[in-house]
Amino acid sequence: MEWIYYDSKTGNVERFMQKVAELTGWMIQKIHPDIEVTHEGHLVTFTTRFGEVPETTKAFLQYASPYLRSVSSSGNRNWGSNFALAGDKIANEYGIPLAFKFELSGTNEDVNEFIGIIKARKHYGNKRGSQELDFAQ
Repeated sequence: MEWIYYDSKTGNVERFMQKVAELTGWMIQKIHPDIEVTHEGHLVTFTTRFGEVPETTKAFLQYASPYLRSVSSSGNRNWGSNFALAGDKIANEYGIPLAFKFELSGTNEDVNEFIGIIKARKHYGNKRGSQELDFAQ
């Protein structure tokens, strides 16, 4: 059983995580100031302000980073080189492997790729470009 901790502001990451949970049965938990982390897991967050890590994610990382096996991030390709940059910044600062990057709430293909990466325990930056966002339902 995998545990995924996630941060979502606009609902994009939350929609992505709900689809992951539906397909896998994994435990997903939205981070909040009072969250108690007792299981190792993976972090999925959004990117804010042209490539920055959200403040809520930073606060979570202060105490939870030792429990995290990977980080994935959402972003908008309109930001160019800042696309989903929060994941890169977290990986560099905390030494947590970068697993995956996806746009907005991702596609079904993104969801399946993320699941495959976590199951295989392979963490790497995704270079594939999703053009069609097909599951923001």
